[in-house]
Amino acid sequence: MRTLLTVNGGSSSLKCGLYHVEATGLKNLCIVKFGNLLGEGVRFSASTSEGKLLDNQTLDFQSFARNARHQAALDFVLGWFKSEFPDHQLIASGHRIVHGGNRFSQPIKVDADALETLDTFVPLAPLHQPYNLMLLRAMQNLLPELPAVGCFDTMFHAHQDPLERLYAIPKHLSEAGVMKYGFHGLSYEYIVRQLRNSNSSKLKTIVCHLGAGASMCAIDQEKSVASSMGFTAVEGLPMGSRCGSIDPGVLLYLMREYQMDLDAIEALLYKESGWYGVSGGISSEMLELHKAQHPDAERAIDLFCLRIAEEVGRLTASLGGLEQLVFTGGVGENDADVRARVIKRCAWLGVQLNHAANTDQEHLISTPESAIQVRVIPTDEEMMIAMHTHDQVHS
Repeated sequence: MRTLLTVNGGSSSLKCGLYHVEATGLKNLCIVKFGNLLGEGVRFSASTSEGKLLDNQTLDFQSFARNARHQAALDFVLGWFKSEFPDHQLIASGHRIVHGGNRFSQPIKVDADALETLDTFVPLAPLHQPYNLMLLRAMQNLLPELPAVGCFDTMFHAHQDPLERLYAIPKHLSEAGVMKYGFHGLSYEYIVRQLRNSNSSKLKTIVCHLGAGASMCAIDQEKSVASSMGFTAVEGLPMGSRCGSIDPGVLLYLMREYQMDLDAIEALLYKESGWYGVSGGISSEMLELHKAQHPDAERAIDLFCLRIAEEVGRLTASLGGLEQLVFTGGVGENDADVRARVIKRCAWLGVQLNHAANTDQEHLISTPESAIQVRVIPTDEEMMIAMHTHDQVHS
């Protein structure tokens, strides 16, 4: 049985998928997840694409150095897959890489030269890129002959109008690569493919990828027109612990008046702000904010929904109109309350919510009278990575 492995990791997490390469396409056999990779008890779970739990245990990785745990997790995955699917034979691994810069606008087979170039993009995505590349190198150490394919979160946005990608800064900085890149591209690409099933992929569409990492994208004729994230994945909406867009003067003020250095500013932007910061440290998880029933938690949720609605306005202008709104991501797919708050703020566009359909998590949640179709579509970045990987190894 010929299979593909997908690898999608963060600083303390790892998600892998195993896909059977069939004559008619790809079939997901299993998804495995690791949590708390750098902590004392590493959480491991495995389930089928239908949600059936296959394994759930806590692993002891204390004997591994912190910088060796991602490779240890991959090694465990490979052994676990071999035990559960003894007849499977890997033909390639596909890796999510957050930043491709201006160099990579398509999936690539990763070699030493590409890895060296990707290292230079680490400052552009400090929360994700180092671990994406660490996992690539770990896979090469474990299975050096296995082709590895890199799939970039930035590539879906690479062909936006150059004016959209421009910051109002000196020309030489823009030419050096300081511009908007956009992220969550694998998710947006998957959503576009799903929209083809409802014959609505050619509509003027805004997709809201909402979760602890959140962004929005304006899509026309299946192409990215504009997005909320920019040079880094901290711009745009307030997120779990990221602040989103902020007046740069605030940072200058904090550096001068609070003597905050670069490390302190980076921690503030990426780890201490967003829902976590606004809620006074209650949580960076939306579900926990709802459960808290605290005014500060409520303020964090309201601010998130306000910024989404405001971004709908900006992206509608970039599209020259709006015909469809799509919610995806962990919050977008599962949080009916957030969706309702956002749509209420977008009533000026003629959006009408079918409250029963929204509560029941249906695919189409707008009323027949709504001027704009509103959909809820689960995303699947792993499947998108697998599809790109399959195309690369058969090209």
